Amino acid sequence: MTHWVLVLVLSLLINLQCRHVQVEAAFDGFVRTKGIHFMLNGKPYYANGFNAYWLMYMACDPSQRPKISAVFREATSHGLSVARTWAFSDGGYRPLQYSPGSYNEQMFKGLDFVIAEARRYGIKLVLSLVNNYDSFGGKKQYVNWARSQGQYLVSDDDFFRNPVVKGYYKNHVKTVLNRYNTMTGVAYKNDPTIMAWELMNEPRCTSDPSGRTIQAWIMEMASFVKSVDRNHLLEAGLEGFYGQSTPQRKRFNPAGFNIGTDFIANNRIPGIDFATVHSYPDQWLSSSNDQSQLYFLQNWLNSHIQDSEFILRKPLFITEFGKSSKDPGFSTHQRDILFNRVYYKIYLSAKRGGAAAGGLFWQLLTEGMDSFRDGYEIILSQNPSTASVIAQQSHKLYQIRRIFARMRNIESWKRSRAARRGQWVGTNKGKPIGN
Repeated sequence: MTHWVLVLVLSLLINLQCRHVQVEAAFDGFVRTKGIHFMLNGKPYYANGFNAYWLMYMACDPSQRPKISAVFREATSHGLSVARTWAFSDGGYRPLQYSPGSYNEQMFKGLDFVIAEARRYGIKLVLSLVNNYDSFGGKKQYVNWARSQGQYLVSDDDFFRNPVVKGYYKNHVKTVLNRYNTMTGVAYKNDPTIMAWELMNEPRCTSDPSGRTIQAWIMEMASFVKSVDRNHLLEAGLEGFYGQSTPQRKRFNPAGFNIGTDFIANNRIPGIDFATVHSYPDQWLSSSNDQSQLYFLQNWLNSHIQDSEFILRKPLFITEFGKSSKDPGFSTHQRDILFNRVYYKIYLSAKRGGAAAGGLFWQLLTEGMDSFRDGYEIILSQNPSTASVIAQQSHKLYQIRRIFARMRNIESWKRSRAARRGQWVGTNKGKPIGN
């Protein structure tokens, strides 16, 4: 099929009006990578999704579990098929890990429920293993645990350097990955409902802007995760800031963001299977107007999609983006414009077989969760225009998946036919035809 015919077919199918968006079952196989593409059961995989960090936190209370079911049900009705959430809560209120190596079984059963329910609704999960920030404990809690055992640590960034702290983290990784789900009977490391593990939510090491500290930490921890679990994909949790390995690309960073990460070097590490990028122009360029923020967004996404495709040769997920209702002069229309801009960049890449494979907005809530509102929340039943934008993107990516799957089936059929024909010719060569 020629390129222009493919584009025409894509355009015709994608622009069809569709009231119901289909979502394929999530438990039919592990998501893999092949070059710049995600693959599911041998076919290219593109997905629209969301963040919901709170899933385990809510699910540890059985009376609140209907909210998890409700948000998954609402998500699938809009074609959302990937959810990113926390597989950590270190110390503090409702801890998963209340001290190094000691776990709250009720909290773990909450995560069991989240995974089981995601499986039931056909949703893949990206599970993050620790936080860079103080909420839910984060690297600060790990450092404080080590201090209480006599370790002399001068900074929370010693999380990335101190062998005792790194040992605590590795133990958490091993505990979560080997967890036996009490509701499905499947170990987490063997469950295809999980799409990927994330080393850390937004790792930052401002004490070493050279990037060497985080580079060494990602290399060590990626190797460790893969030694425990070879089934699942792994990503680092990066926001996408460029570093010392590509100084010419640092012009795409928002001003002042020299935080010790390096989009190119960090994602080139062999154990990292795909690249991630976050995008919050309303935070990073808070003094700029909407048009300036959208201009930044366009360049930010273009550069990362291009670099993922041609330098990293790995798939890219936009794992966080959004616009806060707390922004001065906020309007739903401006949020919808931002969502459309992100989605269009993903679509343009996906339809030509590029590296961008999907986007996860921050964040999805369901009704009755006012205490979790942070300005970025989307409640699908209360935000009809944004919900429509989301559903349209889900439908577009679903159609792209179908078309590429058909193309692969056709190519497979042609190869099979050619092989059968070759076999027949070889078998019958020299035999008379007819009577």
